[in-house]
Amino acid sequence: MAQHRTPTARTQALIDQLARPVRLDAQGPFAARFIYSLRLIAAHERVRRDPVPELTLRLGGVEIAAKALALSQAIAASWPENVQVSRFCCCHLTHDEATIAAMLEAAAGCDRDGFVASLAGLVRPERIDRLWDGTLALLSAEMRAA
Repeated sequence: MAQHRTPTARTQALIDQLARPVRLDAQGPFAARFIYSLRLIAAHERVRRDPVPELTLRLGGVEIAAKALALSQAIAASWPENVQVSRFCCCHLTHDEATIAAMLEAAAGCDRDGFVASLAGLVRPERIDRLWDGTLALLSAEMRAA
């Protein structure tokens, strides 16, 4: 007969943390804008439409729209499976969106170590540079437009 171990306090804390949904409004503006962009891109992909015109309108410029699309493609190519996104109107983040938000917040704070740590165990180390570069390119485009 198999015995079940009682989870350690650390394990239980991790389980509890994963069970609590992360809210979109708890994210910084850079991460929140990109998560909305990611959801918009996913919606356009489902109906096989080009997302750039609507991204351009919502983000305020074609350069930002192009960089957001490029980063979303880099994420899709680097992620170990399909990225799960919530509906556009949902105020909670999926686990993938929460990871992406953490990655973006670290980059916005010029925290390369935090960026790498947010992706540790999920994305292969050789793919992290592409994500870092894409994130910085989007951040730069956002700053130029501000």
